[in-house]
Amino acid sequence: MTVSIKVRYFASLKELLGRGENALEFDQDLSVADVWAKATGLHAMPENTLAALNMEYVALDCVVADGDEVAFFPPVTGG
Repeated sequence: MTVSIKVRYFASLKELLGRGENALEFDQDLSVADVWAKATGLHAMPENTLAALNMEYVALDCVVADGDEVAFFPPVTGG
């Protein structure tokens, strides 16, 4: 069974990767961290990157399913 998801990148991650989103298809269970690795290739995930699955923040070990949207955000700083 092929699973299709949408992957989105925001702020500095979008600039780092040179794109705001892409589609990914796979035929095995993947965690959110695995999605980053497959979608970005050689780019290591920046420290403290936040991830959301279907618009809810999740841990990087959360497993994705067909039709999901995974989004990555750089850490938020401010004062």
